[in-house]
Amino acid sequence: MFQIWPAIDIRGGRCVRLRQGDYQRETVFGDDPVALARRWVDEGGRYLHLVDLDGARDGATTNEGVVRAIVEAVDVPCELGGGVRDEVTIRRLLDVGLARLVVGTRALREPQWFAEMCRAFPDRLVLGIDARDGLVATDGWLETSETSAIDLARQFADSPLAAIVYTDIATDGMLAGPNVEAMARMQQSVEVPVIASGGVTTADDVARLAEAGLAGCIIGRALYEGTLVLADALAGSIKAEGGNLES
Repeated sequence: MFQIWPAIDIRGGRCVRLRQGDYQRETVFGDDPVALARRWVDEGGRYLHLVDLDGARDGATTNEGVVRAIVEAVDVPCELGGGVRDEVTIRRLLDVGLARLVVGTRALREPQWFAEMCRAFPDRLVLGIDARDGLVATDGWLETSETSAIDLARQFADSPLAAIVYTDIATDGMLAGPNVEAMARMQQSVEVPVIASGGVTTADDVARLAEAGLAGCIIGRALYEGTLVLADALAGSIKAEGGNLES
């Protein structure tokens, strides 16, 4: 069933949002990410998508204390992306209690290593693909590669991935609607669940992604700025599927 993942992006211990991944275009939405995590769960959220923005840029998880506090405070599956680039970090973060981890930059640079990690931690790793004009971006979106997003995803067709989180940088944080066509093409190109990220602004956006066959979506700025209420997003996914959300 379609999954809604409220996003909590952490930088310097605070909850922030970036526009199009630009660290110079930051908006601070709160000094207490744990309280925000509780809020989304209280409002009906059944999953949480956490991002260590410092880790994504610097290559090392630096907000682990906040992440641990969130996991301990809520009773829903949490995934984390940002700075997950070696086996030691994977083991440590899974021991914290995270349900799954998102790996992006190193998966692109060392696909064999990532395939090995997927086999070592089956159904616990998520391939994070951030794309600009269909090409994979890395290092907290600071660099754009020459690899197409779909080609990268297909490299891991035989790996026991938990999911793919596919982010369209052009729409992320812009409140202009998601790139539904690009998301649908990705889902049609792979057999693993694809979680759409970037631009989700209305309940209709959620419904369109569900109707396009996506497994779920991540919602960030729209929730924080109040253009979309979590209950309406959940209702949009239910309406599109004509049933109930996954419990």
